[in-house]
Amino acid sequence: MSYTLNCSILLTELPILERAAAAKAAGFDSVEFWWPFAEAVPTDKQVDEFIASLKDAGVQLDGLNFFAGDMPGGDRGLVSWKGRCSEFKDNVAVVAAIGEATGCTSFNALYGNRLPDYSAAEQDELGLRNLLVATEGVAKIGGTVLIEPVSGTEAYPLKTAADALKVVDAVKAEGNSNIALLADFYHMAVNGDDVAAVIEAHAKDFGHIQIADAPGRGAPGTGELPLFDWINRSRELGYTGKVALEYKQDAATAFQWLTSTSATA
Repeated sequence: MSYTLNCSILLTELPILERAAAAKAAGFDSVEFWWPFAEAVPTDKQVDEFIASLKDAGVQLDGLNFFAGDMPGGDRGLVSWKGRCSEFKDNVAVVAAIGEATGCTSFNALYGNRLPDYSAAEQDELGLRNLLVATEGVAKIGGTVLIEPVSGTEAYPLKTAADALKVVDAVKAEGNSNIALLADFYHMAVNGDDVAAVIEAHAKDFGHIQIADAPGRGAPGTGELPLFDWINRSRELGYTGKVALEYKQDAATAFQWLTSTSATA
């Protein structure tokens, strides 16, 4: 199966350490998580328990977010957040250690909301510095940092693929090439991006794809987006990675669409 299951937005009926096993029971061999801890630097015991939950379930961790702050409270990343630079750098070391232990090489760095006390230029300068730290931190394990457009948070500045690619290009200009666009088709579509055009121009360079339908952010088929057309076209143009299921739906109905003949990614 070329899908990977995001266990931070799905299977939320279960405790975090039980979700990998539930994903396996649902037929998935690959999972991804947002940062699965409440702080940037969890205890060794917490990290060991998380890694053990993956290994015991027999699933591969194929994606992990850097710590993004209080997501339920509206935070969307520390990359450009002035005053939390040390916290982000400490988190990079933990992310790299989990990647090394699990074989995970894709790491999503949410950029951070705009802050009223600093200019956009100041935050972007910090963002570049922190992303250089992040790319260098995961390079030793063959890792790639992913940059994602996000919807639903006005203060988050990266809303289109072009916004995210500007950040990617800035990091590459400094000599660090292990950074790429995370093409979240839901976020891009909701923000008014021309998803089909982005695919035509950049699919071969996508670092990762995530999907949910719109409106509603539910499973494929619950909305109006041509998700399978977009996925298939991305593959035709050279995308070879997995497609992450990052939608909101109860576990009882979340995977019914996979029995459809149209689910051919």
